[in-house]
Order: sequence, then structure tokens, then C-alpha cells
Amino acid sequence: MPGGGRRGPLGPVALVVAGGLSVQFGAAVAVMLMPRAGAVGVVTLRLVLAAVVLLIACRTRLRGHSRADWGTVVVFGAAMAGMNVLFYQAVDRIPLGAAVTLEVLGPLALSVLASRRLVNVVWAGLALGGVVLLSGGGFDRLDPVGAGFAVAAGAMWAAYIVFSARTGRRFPQADGLALAMAVGALLTLPLGVAEAGGKLLDPVTVGLGLAVALMSSVLPYTLELLALRRLPAPTFAVLMSLEPAIAATAGFLVLHQALSATDALAVALVVAASMGAVRTQARGGAGRRGEARG
Repeated sequence: MPGGGRRGPLGPVALVVAGGLSVQFGAAVAVMLMPRAGAVGVVTLRLVLAAVVLLIACRTRLRGHSRADWGTVVVFGAAMAGMNVLFYQAVDRIPLGAAVTLEVLGPLALSVLASRRLVNVVWAGLALGGVVLLSGGGFDRLDPVGAGFAVAAGAMWAAYIVFSARTGRRFPQADGLALAMAVGALLTLPLGVAEAGGKLLDPVTVGLGLAVALMSSVLPYTLELLALRRLPAPTFAVLMSLEPAIAATAGFLVLHQALSATDALAVALVVAASMGAVRTQARGGAGRRGEARG
């Protein structure tokens, strides 16, 4: 059916791009919040408030899940917490653009390792070239601790992708995401309280934290969970390379930061890689459907 073909890759791609846009604007609010609550305090507010919103919205049930279901949720929640804590520690030490560029290497590595088609390695390599260009070649001037946190966050991001997909297959709607968010909140709560203490209860801080939770966790994670039900993890991982490009575009539109020729080339490479990965997935899916009909 023609309509089915149109719904194939484009729907999940739109979800991923919308999630990336939401994350970037949420990150701007998080930067404003860091002086009030600290990096770990912001993560704690983000995950705790996001968990509350999702648990209420999904009316999540705790009963009726297998041991394997709970194991998947716990690992997903731990990966989510680790990814956020490590990334916020990175941006506390190095520029946001460099941190995002280093972090996206995790999903790119996942796409190469998990791919069964040689062409996906080509797309991942093209995206890698784009994010390296987007870094401006300044990695040698970065705080090594901050750079290490960003790379570690990338590894946790790869784990997040794998277990987000597994959670989406095991739980209806966003129930699994809500439970995983609660796990992540419980893991980060002691760290956040130790760093920020009573500052976490300040009304203004809570208000900003809720904005970060909605824009950086609830909306994008839900969209990504839905996308991963219809998009293979390797293709999704390459699409994650759009994050630095979205950040650069947002900087140009919102902050009036002009893009250099090198930055523009980097964005073009990343977008081309993402489009190529999606087209490869679409052709692969059509081929498998044709074989099934035959």
C-alpha cells in the first residue's frame, strides 16, 4: 500500500528530530539553572519531576511485569541517569558544542558495531566527519576531565538507545519509560541532595527544573521511545548525529551566532549521513516486505 510506505521511515525520523529540538531548548534552560542547583542538582530535578509527570500521565501499574521486564527497566533507568549525570558534569567543564560532539560518538560507534550492512558504516563515517568538523578542531584545548565525562556520557547514550528499544517492546505506551525514569530519579536523588540540599525546594528552581524535565526528558524521551519501536537501533544511532547540527542551527537562529563555512559543511555532512541512513533503512524494509510477499 502506498500509504504504508510513506508512514514507514518518515514518521520515526520526525519524532527523533522533534525530540532533538526539544532537548536543545531544554538545555538552554538547564544552563540557566546550574548556578542555582549545580550540575547534579539539575539532573536530579530533571529526572524526579519527569518521573512524577510520566507516572501520573501514564497511570503506570507496578504489578503484572516479569522479572525480565523489571531487569530491562532498571538497566534503562541506570543508563539514563548515568548519561545525564556524566553529560552535565561535562558541560560544567567544557563548551556545550564540544561536549555534544564528543557525546554523539557513542551512538555513532553503536551504529557501526550493530550494523549488518556495510553502507551503514559509510553513513556513520560521514556523520563522524561532520561532528569532528563541528568541533572546530579544539579538542586538544579541552579540559581532559570534561572531555572524559563527555565520552563516558556517549557510551551511556549508546546503552540508553539499546535499552530504550527493549523497553518499548516490553511495555505498552510509555509505561516502561515512566518506570525507568523513576529508577533514574532514585539513583540520582542522593547525589542531588548532597550537592544542592535545600536549594532543590526553592520555588523558582523547581519551576525551572520542571521546564527542563518537560523539554529535556518527558517530551524527547517519549518521542524517541516511540521512534525506536519502528526504527532499528543502528539507524537511530546515526540520526543522533543530528544533535550537534541542531545545536548549531539553534545557536544561529536564537543566539545569532553566525555559522562559519566549516560549520556549514559539518552540518551538511551530518544531515547527508542521516538522510542516507534513513533511505537505506527504507530500501531494506521494502526489500524484506517484497521477499515476504514472494
